[in-house]
Amino acid sequence: MLKLTLPRSAFRVASTCPGKTNLQSSVVASLPQRFAPTASFYAARGYATEASGEHDVIVIGGGPGGYVAAIKAAQLGLKTACVEKRGSLGGTCLNVGCIPSKAMLNNSHLYHQILHDTKNRGIDVNDVKLNLANMMKAKDTSVKGLTSGIEFLFKKNGVEYVKGSGSFKSEHEIDVKLLDGGERTLKGKNIIIATGSEATPFPGLEFDEKRIVSSTGALELKEVPKKMIVVGGGIIGLEMVCSLDVWS
Repeated sequence: MLKLTLPRSAFRVASTCPGKTNLQSSVVASLPQRFAPTASFYAARGYATEASGEHDVIVIGGGPGGYVAAIKAAQLGLKTACVEKRGSLGGTCLNVGCIPSKAMLNNSHLYHQILHDTKNRGIDVNDVKLNLANMMKAKDTSVKGLTSGIEFLFKKNGVEYVKGSGSFKSEHEIDVKLLDGGERTLKGKNIIIATGSEATPFPGLEFDEKRIVSSTGALELKEVPKKMIVVGGGIIGLEMVCSLDVWS
């Protein structure tokens, strides 16, 4: 059995590669001539060509798993696209989960502190009122800032952002129903599924997002509820319990 060992320097690639051309040329330049890969090598490794119109990687889902995978793939020189149906990157966490609940929790803490703590610290504040509409706007501003930041990283690293709902047409083809109308088919050598999850209602208790709400609806209430029951003690359930200090 013949064992071939290449020098470590043969695989040394710069940490920032704006395109696969630089990545490929860096590898080729550092390999001894007799080991230099051919065009068939790149095809076997899954590199798409500009002429083919294919992507090396298509990521379905722009949440914490999907957008990180898309950015990393692009940084490694792969032609990458990310399909997201929400129209806003970041998934549940940034849009309707951790970030908005923390924003509301922080602001409600300030409100509670002004009502019950500042007097003991020698600070008298009169006529304190909760403006729920403005609190919601503050929450939305925090969310918008972070989701826009991810979109900027997509542009910076060359990830194609496709706004729409994706489904498999074939092993290497994704049909996308675009949010602004129309359809588009993407071709990719490799597909990453990062679609996340959705809240599941009980039979006969469908979400109306008014009285029976999902975790998403719980962060969009128009008035402070007198009572609320949270069903489920998982991560999202606990987030809701903590964020419901807002309503107390």
